[in-house]
Amino acid sequence: MTQLKWLVQPVIIFILSIITVAASLILYIYWYVEISSGLKAVIKKADLDPGQVLAPQTWVVILILSILVGIILMGIFIIFVYNQKTLQLYRLQRNFINNFTHELKTPVASMKLYLETFRKHHLTREDQLKYLNYMIHDADRLSENISRILNLAKIESKTYVEAFVTRDLVSFLEQFSEKNQHVFHGCEITIHNPTGRSFEYPIDLSLFEMLLMNLLSNAVKYNSSKIPRVDISFAPRGRELHIRFKDNGIGLPRKEIKKIFRKFYQVGRSDDMSAKGTGLGLYLVDTIARLHRGKITAESTENEKGSVFSVILPLKTQDGAS
Repeated sequence: MTQLKWLVQPVIIFILSIITVAASLILYIYWYVEISSGLKAVIKKADLDPGQVLAPQTWVVILILSILVGIILMGIFIIFVYNQKTLQLYRLQRNFINNFTHELKTPVASMKLYLETFRKHHLTREDQLKYLNYMIHDADRLSENISRILNLAKIESKTYVEAFVTRDLVSFLEQFSEKNQHVFHGCEITIHNPTGRSFEYPIDLSLFEMLLMNLLSNAVKYNSSKIPRVDISFAPRGRELHIRFKDNGIGLPRKEIKKIFRKFYQVGRSDDMSAKGTGLGLYLVDTIARLHRGKITAESTENEKGSVFSVILPLKTQDGAS
């Protein structure tokens, strides 16, 4: 109800402003016509030529008045658009704060529950290890969210120190997948490189790992399959290298594809569950891809079952030019 109030208010003001300007224009024209009629009567009595006196003045007044009204309407429209953009950003930021607070409170509450269980009950070594693993997972989740915010702040403030080193992307992804398999909760990750080539590319190791972590985490998070799967393939196309991440998740509504890389934007679950996360993951992916002179694209597979994210990087030609 409050959101509707905030949305309707600027619309009403905008409409009233247009009506006011239009009414002012009509009244001014009416007044000018009345004055002109009186002036014509005076000119007639003085036996002057009406065309020489009235016609030039009439066109000048109408032209100037039209320009002024046009400027006023343009100003009102710009203020209206700016207000709507500001309102939209405010809503996105408020949603981000709510969701991010939830993302921080959930693992903290979970760890507190496990610690209270340790304090109140005598547990076998097996149960202790099980709960400790749960707490480690919650701590990793908490640390990941905090790091995401800190890194985003550094990147946007231009204080992040980039350290690019050349790596074979195929080997890098294989090592990353093997090292973080436990993070993706049984997700089957397969890497295909049909050409058998190595793709050497300068990357910032921590940033590129963040990009991969966000893409693969989303593939698991937005997935209702019994066994989440992600197929990663390397496809050189002309002067570009396409690294495709194809999953068997819930897919992307086509109308949402152009919006998902916006800051704070979230796509709701298709099963009416509330959206998860902070709305920063794909924004970070897009930002990191751009820092690596590349870009990220998204598409939904047939019937919107599963999605494909492609990291597109400039590919060096045989003579070494990119």
